[in-house]
Amino acid sequence: MVERVYLAKPRGFCAGVVMAIRAVEKAAKAFDGDLVIYHQIVHNETVVERLEKAHHVHFVEDLEEIETLQKRHRLAGTIVFSAHGIPPAIREKAARMGLVQIDATCPLVTKVHTEARRYAQMGYTILLIGDSADHQEVRGTLGEAPDHTILVAVHTQVGKDPRLKDPYTVEVPDPEKVVVLTQTTLSVDDTDKTIAILKKRFPKLVTPPRSDLCYATKNRQDEVKRIAPMVDLFLVLSSRHSSNGLRLFELASGLTRAVRIDTPADLREAWFEGVRRVGITSAASTPEDLVQGTIRWLRERWPDLEVIEEGEWEQIAFREPTPTRPEEILQAQ
Repeated sequence: MVERVYLAKPRGFCAGVVMAIRAVEKAAKAFDGDLVIYHQIVHNETVVERLEKAHHVHFVEDLEEIETLQKRHRLAGTIVFSAHGIPPAIREKAARMGLVQIDATCPLVTKVHTEARRYAQMGYTILLIGDSADHQEVRGTLGEAPDHTILVAVHTQVGKDPRLKDPYTVEVPDPEKVVVLTQTTLSVDDTDKTIAILKKRFPKLVTPPRSDLCYATKNRQDEVKRIAPMVDLFLVLSSRHSSNGLRLFELASGLTRAVRIDTPADLREAWFEGVRRVGITSAASTPEDLVQGTIRWLRERWPDLEVIEEGEWEQIAFREPTPTRPEEILQAQ
């Protein structure tokens, strides 16, 4: 019988996700015609489905898809770029297509992009640590300085994506001029160890003055570490494409028994046999109502359930992006 739930705090939406979703909602109301969004605005299927239903937006993975959409829908001529960031080439191509742009890239990702450009201009080789060459954030950062960047796997993920080099064996043109940057949503502990491996191989390795890992990633992982020793089962609400959510699940799985679910509909009573204490957290792109729905599901079966929620919510907000005309983009090239 489940007696107690430890509810992680903070959890769920981070400031970057809130900013990106609001940008879509605001633009969908402000522009005449349907909005196009490049890539999932955030990596959560529920969020994407709700935006499609409420605002009739269209998500694309290739700008060429817009031509087909125009034949079936009245489009607004405006595109929103997702929170994960994009390569500069995509921005330029969208401008040449005459699209007004709203860049909802998280400012913490933009920081990494800025670092990539700066170090490339200084002649450094950039070792970019990521979890997949296909992740939109990795693509965006790589696109800032492709000729100066080598993708490197987190040390625990070596071999899972052959396009990412092994930190133990990666080679660089000049060991005296090498810098490490990272995807913002990785495991804090694994990233630190990967950087330590690289530092041992390249003693002159430069690291940015502030960690590239975002505050929300670290805070949510810290909460999992705090709660996991107290529970028999940890529920992680996260879409399968969410990097930060999968890192939460991996972390919880290494500390206790853990299950990842998309929504409360995925819950199974058999999981709770012999379980007295449950931990719950959610990825930075998971809506809070899914967490509350999970708690309701548990209360329906164990009415005397005690819910313990400690910690502090993050008091961070990012300014919403403003539309940029295509000619402004092209003039800046």
